[in-house]
Amino acid sequence: MDLTLLHPKIVHLPIALAVLMPVLTTAILFAWWRDWLPNRTWILALLFQAILVVSSIAALQTGEIDEERIEGTVAEAAIEAHEEAAEQFLWVTVVALFLLMPPVVLKRKGAALTAASIGVLSTLVVFGFGYRVGEAGGALVYGNANTSAPTQVTAPKLEHDDDD
Repeated sequence: MDLTLLHPKIVHLPIALAVLMPVLTTAILFAWWRDWLPNRTWILALLFQAILVVSSIAALQTGEIDEERIEGTVAEAAIEAHEEAAEQFLWVTVVALFLLMPPVVLKRKGAALTAASIGVLSTLVVFGFGYRVGEAGGALVYGNANTSAPTQVTAPKLEHDDDD
């Protein structure tokens, strides 16, 4: 199996989860607060955050493999920026996972809801870091970080036909 082809496929999962987690956690928190769902439903938030952490690790690992392939064609500073953003993203996802744990074990509803609110805020921070990683990765993919000088893109000339 050629692992160099996995990174572009894997990175979409953690980025998608980084976008969805604030929505999911907010919805669960609201439903829990309104007594529409039991507090054990918060385990879903924990499960999806754990998937986010694991998929972030996989994306980081496959990215390091792909780094060998693109060196020399992309500016080293752009690769470093993307890699650093990805490492920070991973650590923020781990912190968020730990911040999402207390609502599962707290018995008092008020304390659990407060802890869950902090967990929701942590998913917003993860979203912000995910945006940074995606932006840096997009610069690599779409050529904004090429080592060569930028090329001028011109619009094609359209022929005008006067025969109506």
